Amino acid sequence: MDIDARGPRFGAIITTVVLALALATTSVWLLLAQALVFAVGAIAGMRFAPYGLVYRFLIRPRLGPPSRFEPLAPPRFAQGVGLVFAGIGVIGYAVGLTGVGIAFTALALAAAFLNAAFDFCLGCQMYLFIRRIRPSQRSAAA
Repeated sequence: MDIDARGPRFGAIITTVVLALALATTSVWLLLAQALVFAVGAIAGMRFAPYGLVYRFLIRPRLGPPSRFEPLAPPRFAQGVGLVFAGIGVIGYAVGLTGVGIAFTALALAAAFLNAAFDFCLGCQMYLFIRRIRPSQRSAAA
């Protein structure tokens, strides 16, 4: 199944704003909320991702038809990567390791910003790289 490529980028814009606010305020609660958004996208799928729902029902009807589609799996994997970074950040803040919280929030922010500003999804690229090297590992083990 393919999705409108503009949807994940829209989500990345919102994610960038949320993560920038979480970083600026060192708010564990704001970072936790973003981690939950990532969790929904990674576990339930992009169809149920909160920012994707906003895009699908409020933004996309006002735009022309999509000119580019992308496979569903890479953005879903990227949501999982975001969940890991945000989750580690939440744990860092929660146990008093503010530096860890800041570092992992900043890493998640950097990835979201790359997608929002330059349409470069780092998590998607990781997914594609892993897919490329996997067959090589299987044939090397045989």
